Amino acid sequence: MFYQKLLYRTMGDRSVIVELGNQISPEINRRVRQFAIALMEDPTEGLVEIIPTYRSLLIIYDPLKISVATLQHRVEDLHRKIEGIQIPEPKTVEIPVVYGGEYGPDLEWVARYHKTSSEQVIQLHAGTTYQVYMIGFTPGHPYIAELPKALITPRRETPRTNVPRGSVAIAMNQTVIYPVESPGGLHILGRTPLKLFNPIQSPPTLLEMGDRVRFFPIKEGEFKQWPRQIPLK
Repeated sequence: MFYQKLLYRTMGDRSVIVELGNQISPEINRRVRQFAIALMEDPTEGLVEIIPTYRSLLIIYDPLKISVATLQHRVEDLHRKIEGIQIPEPKTVEIPVVYGGEYGPDLEWVARYHKTSSEQVIQLHAGTTYQVYMIGFTPGHPYIAELPKALITPRRETPRTNVPRGSVAIAMNQTVIYPVESPGGLHILGRTPLKLFNPIQSPPTLLEMGDRVRFFPIKEGEFKQWPRQIPLK
């Protein structure tokens, strides 16, 4: 649900989080995106960077150029004007995934947890069109929701210290793709051959906030031959 008033949380001496609501919600996320556009299109002196998330914005500012009180007044003023702001039409990206085996070491565990088969887990995961709610954690790392209710799964009790690049994983109400090798506490269902982050491209990330995502299974033998570039629909 939306908060009746914006909620502010101080993050050090040069940033503040502005929260709009308290849950994963397409409506709240849409408002976050509108708010981010409003702040970027009508720049304020001293505002350094805006980072939108599921339900909030992290605003980084220069305290030598703008005070917290002035920044908050500016934020409140822009928030009252965001209803009419248009956000870009999302692109739909189809993601090939090798499910199970060495590429998806947690697939069978997830199936047992839900008292179903690995094939049914794959059908559920690949049979849903998702939304990219935010990019974060590592460069190009998409947080994608919402999982079918039958796949909602707790996080791993012990996170892995190293998750391979391209791993497709789930936990709670979301699914993610790891763009680089990194630690991770989600259950790995499979892996995609696609490259999600390339710093020399513009934009550098394959997926952007607001995009739609559909997964589809491929065979293990297709993994290395699969083209890195994919058509957008």
